[in-house]
Amino acid sequence: MSEIEIAPDDPRAADVRALLTQHLEFANEHSPPEDVHALDIEGLLDLVITFFSCRSGGQLLAVGALKQLDDRHAEVKSMHTTRDTRGRGIGRRMVEHLIDVARERGFERISLETGSMAAFAPARALYASVGFEPCEPFGNYSASPNSVYMTLTLEPARSPQV
Repeated sequence: MSEIEIAPDDPRAADVRALLTQHLEFANEHSPPEDVHALDIEGLLDLVITFFSCRSGGQLLAVGALKQLDDRHAEVKSMHTTRDTRGRGIGRRMVEHLIDVARERGFERISLETGSMAAFAPARALYASVGFEPCEPFGNYSASPNSVYMTLTLEPARSPQV
């Protein structure tokens, strides 16, 4: 695999739209309608959201977004890895990138909502492996047996040593 690059991207790009469609289909297949919190393309264009893609040699591998909830709190949104790259650490690279961006922007906490069903177990395991812990609903979320809420307290970004 060529060098992997994670950078801001446009959710309206054709290959990104296709992956986001898969993301929404997955969410709708495994969650009841009232607990599908995945954003559509219009939602990802909101000014409080920074959308990223992960690519290798121009090929799309994953997407993820960071939503600013307030001055100290951000949320992971729209994390999805292509089927053929799962299990290769691409999702980990994306979530670590989102954590780094949140830390650089001075957020003190980053949170997420994901499903409680078995289909979401790999996502929950990934988030736990990078330090996310279960938490109460945050932002506009309500308690639901179909959702798991997780959060990570961020240490401030370290300044380079001079």
